[in-house]
Amino acid sequence: MNVFRILGDLSHLLAMILLLGKIWRSKSCAGISGKSQILFALVFTTRYLDLFTNFISIYNTVMKVVFLLCAYITVYMIYGKFRKTFDSENDTFRLEFLLVPVIGLSFLENYSFTPLEILWTFSIYLESVAILPQLFMISKTGEAETITTHYLFFLGLYRALYLANWIRRYQTENFYDQIAVVSGVVQTIFYCDFFYLYVTKVLKGKKLSLPMP
Repeated sequence: MNVFRILGDLSHLLAMILLLGKIWRSKSCAGISGKSQILFALVFTTRYLDLFTNFISIYNTVMKVVFLLCAYITVYMIYGKFRKTFDSENDTFRLEFLLVPVIGLSFLENYSFTPLEILWTFSIYLESVAILPQLFMISKTGEAETITTHYLFFLGLYRALYLANWIRRYQTENFYDQIAVVSGVVQTIFYCDFFYLYVTKVLKGKKLSLPMP
């Protein structure tokens, strides 16, 4: 554990709480990609199966349980409680375009050909692209609500802080996880344009808008 790991976890948690708070207060899922949230729920489910086999620390266990709960509550709100407000017409990203190559890559590139290891590897690869349906949805509508942009910012910040965490661990522990690092870099790249728009528009009080495709 180091300060970058802790800040990354807190940023990730804040992103999820912001999204849940936005849905609950507004009673609406407008502008939120249900498909991205399904993918994130799948990421946490396949990654945290070790909850039943390995105990690392109370902090680790609590964070895993909280992330799982937040992910599934979000999916329930989108497809259950507030489904009438869900913008399915614009949430049209084809998930098979992500799932098929991610599944294939998980079997080809992993550290150990065991069920738990393959599922963990699958979760790492899937997380790197899980935000694409949300970004695709924003590109279709041409704009995003402020709370949604805050959610995306803290989600991207979590990945950037984890990159710093891996650099720090390599310096202090000589630890290097190639799969996690490469996937994290890919995921952070997806957020680069959004970070620029967030700083130049949202932080100045303007609504984030994109040119329509």
